[in-house]
Amino acid sequence: MLTKHHITSGAYLENFGEMPKEILWTLKQIEQSMHETLANRPTKGDIWIFGYGSLLWNPLLNFSDQKRATLQGWHRSFCMRILAGRATVETPGRMLALEPGGSTQGVAFKLTEQVAQEELILLWVREMPTGAYRPIWVPLSIDDGTEIMALAFVAEPDHPLYEQDASIESVARHIAEASGPMGTNADYVHKLNSALCESGFVDEYIGALSAGIMP
Repeated sequence: MLTKHHITSGAYLENFGEMPKEILWTLKQIEQSMHETLANRPTKGDIWIFGYGSLLWNPLLNFSDQKRATLQGWHRSFCMRILAGRATVETPGRMLALEPGGSTQGVAFKLTEQVAQEELILLWVREMPTGAYRPIWVPLSIDDGTEIMALAFVAEPDHPLYEQDASIESVARHIAEASGPMGTNADYVHKLNSALCESGFVDEYIGALSAGIMP
């Protein structure tokens, strides 16, 4: 299980050491992405983070509140090829992202201004070792009907690891075969499906993918 210590100690980024150097981001690039994203914040004050993948069962955030939320216009997709973590260069797998279309149920985590900077750099290191995501500000509908602006990491279609075909038929075999120092790619899918079911969320794509991959 990934911990904050893995990120702060540098052990997490070491998992990406065998990847092509032209794909890896430096810490300076990661920090620059964070600062540029924060400079474009639509609102001031506390910051909400939209969790739709591993953040659901392992947020690693010092959050002050969490709320069930729905993001319209985006859907879960295993559209990013991975070569590290839960895969290797020899046995690549697939990483979850958001692509345009549909909707996504997840959890919004609130960070107070007092802890936001410290928490967000850890989040950026976790999510952006290769810059495969595009961090954007999106409107979320929470369960009481109100709307909040939140940060979401969506697929970057211009990235070299982006795969256009994210159908179950295309990704299932790669996910079933891939594993790395952080575990198997299939275990990620099963944990995600379990987290969604426990929260009462429905995602037919994830459910079908989990069912089609052996434990």
